[in-house]
Amino acid sequence: MITYAPFWETIQKKGVSTYVLINTYHISSSTISRLKLNKNISTRTLNDLCTILDCNVEDVVKYVQDK
Repeated sequence: MITYAPFWETIQKKGVSTYVLINTYHISSSTISRLKLNKNISTRTLNDLCTILDCNVEDVVKYVQDK
């Protein structure tokens, strides 16, 4: 299972709110919702988030094996 828990930690550490992501960087509110629900996002969106947050992929996403 893919989890975006590291994303929420990263934006908190970087001091970037979802409001800023939506209004300044034009990340859609539906993408934010998908992140909250651990749903699929595109690799392009993943790339955009890493660029915006100046971070690595593992700062946004983590794989957790299903039990």
